[in-house]
Amino acid sequence: MKEYQIKRLLSIIILFLLIVVSLYYKENIYTPKVNIKTTIQNKEIVDQNLIVYFIDVGEADSILINSNNEYALIDAGNTIDGNKLKKYFKSLGITNFKYVFGTHAHEDHIGGMSNIIYNFNIEKYFMNNVPSDYKSYHNVLKALNKRNLEITHPNNDEELPLGEGVIKVIYNGNDEEDLNASSIVLELTYKNTKYLFTADSTKEVEEKIIDKYDKVNVLKVSHHGSNDASSANFLVKIHPEYAIISVGKNNDYHHPHQVTLNKLERIGSKVYRTDLEGTIILTSDGENIKIESEKTDTNGE
Repeated sequence: MKEYQIKRLLSIIILFLLIVVSLYYKENIYTPKVNIKTTIQNKEIVDQNLIVYFIDVGEADSILINSNNEYALIDAGNTIDGNKLKKYFKSLGITNFKYVFGTHAHEDHIGGMSNIIYNFNIEKYFMNNVPSDYKSYHNVLKALNKRNLEITHPNNDEELPLGEGVIKVIYNGNDEEDLNASSIVLELTYKNTKYLFTADSTKEVEEKIIDKYDKVNVLKVSHHGSNDASSANFLVKIHPEYAIISVGKNNDYHHPHQVTLNKLERIGSKVYRTDLEGTIILTSDGENIKIESEKTDTNGE
């Protein structure tokens, strides 16, 4: 074969190879393969800095506050709820509580607390200075002793920073005959929003603190919606936009009482109930509040 023919053949071969390489490059680099799939989950990106969980623990109370990834816990349900709460908090990635409050010594508020004390780091544990013969109370004392934690008795009007929010002690009673009347009442202020956590406080307690309020955005309704709290005067004064009732389904006390629901309806509060909706989750950027609910395995009943 003549030299020029060989060169021409080589040129054709090279050109053919260049075309093949070009097509392969275009197919594999610029055009995704049909068998490669990129899945993007449609999850809402939430940039709010406050999350409050009103946890479904049946006929009991447990409230978790996450303020800029600093955590506070108010009560821990019944004894039977303790292990479930531990698992739930760990599933949220919690290892440390800045503050834990046992609002009063009734079992439906501190029954599960010893489980929390044993399994999480707690910077400061608060309880009122009202001793009790209840087993749950002595279980808490035992757990605190084993973890070398002291009880801090909060002072009225004491302010405790939490993230960008502040928890204020509104009332700390000392009525040994009525533990409900000794409930620690707490207020959370987060930027331009206010949240009031009343535990099982009575109408008499409401009268003592009523002058401290004009309006709150969110109220944890006292004593599971019982008619021994939530007086008309108090509700009109604080006028909550949202009212959360922590209550057990078909409970023996018939909570929440209809008279309390009627009062909340008259002032236009939007009512949420754990017996109907499960765990109620509030998120806020300090201006707007969003409330959702989900079923959680936190109720030991």
